[in-house]
Amino acid sequence: MRISKLLLTTTLISIFSCISLSAQAAEAIKVTSIAQTEIEVIGKNGNKTIKRSPVEKAVPGSEVIFTTTFENTLGKAANDITINNPIPAGTTYKSGSSFGKDCEIMFSVDGKFFGYAEDVKIKNKDGKERIALAKEYTHIRWNYKVPLAAGKSSKVGFRAIIK
Repeated sequence: MRISKLLLTTTLISIFSCISLSAQAAEAIKVTSIAQTEIEVIGKNGNKTIKRSPVEKAVPGSEVIFTTTFENTLGKAANDITINNPIPAGTTYKSGSSFGKDCEIMFSVDGKFFGYAEDVKIKNKDGKERIALAKEYTHIRWNYKVPLAAGKSSKVGFRAIIK
């Protein structure tokens, strides 16, 4: 358990320090990131609800939700906001789990070329190209498509499974 917690802490530090923004956005956008897990809570009436809480421990097979909030701190609308987020080492991206309102979501297997899921290619050992599997993604990019008004914020994120 202690090793898993250390691995997760190291992973979280590395992902949050690697988030990048476009040049204009970097001057005007405040970025905060959190990693959470979901737990089932049974209320006094017996009803089950799902509650998110900060990751304290994660063991292999655990699902973690990585959420990045970006807020416009400039006195006017911000345009061309792009957030690049690495998928933490020691985790695997959960297919179809990325989210972001008003965003174009793209993926990468090398952190350099980004494309829609159907456009991201990888070479097999035999040298033939094929469409990359979600578990092979190393980065996600969100291109925010609308101006973000002064003082407003939005969220993007994804789920990953601890290896």
